[in-house]
Amino acid sequence: MKHINIRKLGLACGTTGALLYLGCMVLMVTVGHGGTVTFFNSLLHGLDVTSIVRYDIPLWEAGIGISETFILGWLVGACVGAIYNSSVR
Repeated sequence: MKHINIRKLGLACGTTGALLYLGCMVLMVTVGHGGTVTFFNSLLHGLDVTSIVRYDIPLWEAGIGISETFILGWLVGACVGAIYNSSVR
């Protein structure tokens, strides 16, 4: 069996998470509060997000959020790769 490149899988997962974060930002800017609530209510199978959707997010906080999302995604991807590689030996 082949081994997974841990760094590349981490980068792929981190980048995917950051792109999802950016997609959420674009969604919120383009469709407004009502559209955002409708989208996430339908996505989350009946969970009502009306009271938790927040629009007063400063740019610095969004920057920290996308950075944290990338780092956590990278760590998850690296862990998956490392666990996979250790299991195929």
